[in-house]
Amino acid sequence: MAVSNLNPKSYHHARSISLPSRPHPLIPEFDEVLCRLRASEASTSSSSISHKLSVLRDLQGCVDNLLLLPFTQQTLAQCRHEQWVDQLLDGTLRLLDICGMAKDALLQTREGAHELQSSIRRRQGSKNRISSEVEIYLTSRKKVKKAIQKALRNLKGMEKDCRFSALDKDAEALSLISILREVKVATLTVFEALLFSIAGATAGSKRSGWSLVSKLMQHKHVACEEAKEANSSEFEKVDAALYTIPGNKNKSVNAVHVDNVHNEVSKLESSIQDLEEGIEFLSRRLIKTRVSLLNILNH
Repeated sequence: MAVSNLNPKSYHHARSISLPSRPHPLIPEFDEVLCRLRASEASTSSSSISHKLSVLRDLQGCVDNLLLLPFTQQTLAQCRHEQWVDQLLDGTLRLLDICGMAKDALLQTREGAHELQSSIRRRQGSKNRISSEVEIYLTSRKKVKKAIQKALRNLKGMEKDCRFSALDKDAEALSLISILREVKVATLTVFEALLFSIAGATAGSKRSGWSLVSKLMQHKHVACEEAKEANSSEFEKVDAALYTIPGNKNKSVNAVHVDNVHNEVSKLESSIQDLEEGIEFLSRRLIKTRVSLLNILNH
């Protein structure tokens, strides 16, 4: 997998945001939501990622409210031809593309998991082998991981757009730009965590750098295997369980291993449903934000 090299320094160590001359109740709300994201557990488990998506949806809601302010609309309208505004608008479209890619990856994995689970139920209690079904699922997962690799490269490219300069702006405009930049960096961070979670540990085993997920790989000396497993994604656990199934179709399949696969796939299916719902709600927020931006810039 490609190594992600994003750098959300401001996201993890951000100072309190404020509009200097016109404080607004929305600003403490931004601070509170960003703090909730920073405090999120550095885990690739689906429950942790679902929580991050929920908080990110709240953050996008803050952006929608910010776009309703006259000052925000005036600043964006005045700067409509500037690079940072183009990057802001383009960023919403690219994030929606990544949402679509994540949806496709989850759908493909869910369908594969359903077929695998159906096969296990049909063969449970018999000596029939499920090696071929396992092979089909793992082949599908390889395709998913390849698509995720491409999406991660796109995320890396989007990080460069967070480095725009606007030194000629007044204090209020700079604060607005800072807020929007904070939101974008936080969004990229969560999206990377989501993609690595879907891909499983194999996708991120060679990466290094900034993200919430990468912290897991920095702590090589884990106190206990239970703690390590708790931080693993359900996708990773299923992949690992499937590798206990013999690849040789002439070999018998251990019933204990089959039961383990059955249990892990059941958990995965439930997790996928939660992630799909979280991504769908977030996509709607992003669409609303993009429409608001277009309305302001075309006014």
